[in-house]
Amino acid sequence: MRNLRIFCWAVASSLPLLAFQCGSAASEPAPDCAASIQTKIAELQTLPKGNPAYEIWQYAYQGRKVYLVTSSCCDQYITLYDECLNVLCAPSGGLTGKGDGRCPEFYQLSTDRQLVWRDPR
Repeated sequence: MRNLRIFCWAVASSLPLLAFQCGSAASEPAPDCAASIQTKIAELQTLPKGNPAYEIWQYAYQGRKVYLVTSSCCDQYITLYDECLNVLCAPSGGLTGKGDGRCPEFYQLSTDRQLVWRDPR
């Protein structure tokens, strides 16, 4: 019985420490993905010249930096990526021109639009 009390005390006294560690892990900065956009540019440069030319636009959206990558031609999605180039949605393009429907508010809520790259070919 005494061993059980010691065990319970040890577990109970370590709970605040565990909670602190979990809380501090959640506040760590996001991974550095700055090179990722350069990877996307290199990928687009390997494709045939687009008409219109490929473009990458940077925006602020939902509290983070995102990249909108245009398509080369007709009826293709305009794809929105996070900083690490994970696909978030397609706010426009496609057969209807309205994207995939997963972020219809993107153009109304996004700010700080900046051209990052336009294919010079």
